[in-house]
Amino acid sequence: MDFETIYKTFWEKVFRLCLGYVNDYGMAQDMAQETFISVWKQLPNFRNEASVGTWVYRIATNTCLRQIEKNKRIKIVELPVQFKEELLVSIEPQIQLLYRFISELPELDRIIISLELEDIKQSEIAQIVGLSESNVRVRIHRIKERLTKKFKENEN
Repeated sequence: MDFETIYKTFWEKVFRLCLGYVNDYGMAQDMAQETFISVWKQLPNFRNEASVGTWVYRIATNTCLRQIEKNKRIKIVELPVQFKEELLVSIEPQIQLLYRFISELPELDRIIISLELEDIKQSEIAQIVGLSESNVRVRIHRIKERLTKKFKENEN
């Protein structure tokens, strides 16, 4: 598969995965772009040991984890509220809320649920995160319960 095909196939999914990590539209775009820079650089070394999708998601996950680690070391200046609202106007309120709740989950759970929301097979998710398939199934169930609880608490 050539880079252009990979980019067109996975851009939106990788972006949403990144958005689940940071709940920040601009930062998610930057992280997705970083992911595809890495994909482009590493494509000649891809050995087809896993599916292209699994490989791309693994790169995206590593990019997100590196960015989160970097952000912990750097003081983040908050954007003015009005600017943030302008960025989020195009995203439905329920979706915004979902991404906010996902961003509050522990890192591994964010990865797992973001990949699940992209309809990635649980066997692939297990490969990406390095857990057994049964462990991934259990975690997905628990994450969904937690998110459902947060939505119900938010309704009040």
